[in-house]
Amino acid sequence: PSADEVAKSLANPNTPLASQTLKLQYRQFDGDLPEADQQSGTVLLYQPTFPFPLDNGATVFIRPEFPVIFEQPFFEPESNDFDSASGLGDIGFDLAYGRTTESGLLWAVGMIATLPTATEDELGPDRFNLGPEVLIGKTIERVVLGALTTYQTDVGGSGDADISLTTVNAFATFLPGGGWNVGTAPIMSYDHENSQWTLPLNLSFGKTVILGGRPWKLGAEINYYVEQADAFGPEWMIGINVAPVVENIFARMLK
Repeated sequence: PSADEVAKSLANPNTPLASQTLKLQYRQFDGDLPEADQQSGTVLLYQPTFPFPLDNGATVFIRPEFPVIFEQPFFEPESNDFDSASGLGDIGFDLAYGRTTESGLLWAVGMIATLPTATEDELGPDRFNLGPEVLIGKTIERVVLGALTTYQTDVGGSGDADISLTTVNAFATFLPGGGWNVGTAPIMSYDHENSQWTLPLNLSFGKTVILGGRPWKLGAEINYYVEQADAFGPEWMIGINVAPVVENIFARMLK
């Protein structure tokens, strides 16, 4: 397939293509805590996607996410100052069943979970989280619209935190041709325990290219957070994304 055909397929969350996505994200923070506006952090996310096409035209997706945290600032009340931690964060994954109809309607239902794998106490609440997810969207010629909504609550673990979190990943992608894509895909969340929204404005763009016979999706994005925790939260995020399309060895094994 051409780069343009691959770009169209990858813009659809129900794509049958397997990929290995790397996201490098830099965040600048702000808040009411002392020197909050001088804090920053960097995270590398590894997100492999392995879809399993079914005979009825639907697809089963397994999408884990491994966060490698190079620097995460946190506040020490005893010293009234910030420190930072690094290591592996909590691993998340989802398992979903979805399909795209001939009319362009796309949908999926499944479950999402978070595992308490953080190597430092400051990098995760040490709780198992679990909940449902629902995707609904539409493809219209060179435009893909939709939203993925998830809810997670804690179901175990040795930590003391109570987790009740709703997340909405809305997306609107325009494909002008030549493998290019531009759009917005903000990840909005509501913390029910603290009655707190986190709301970013997002702009993303990228291009799918063929290198050495393999499709690669290259992209960048920027977030500006219009709502976040008053004490401490992200103000800006700049990300670079690299996603090679790979052979789906797991689907091939099941044939």
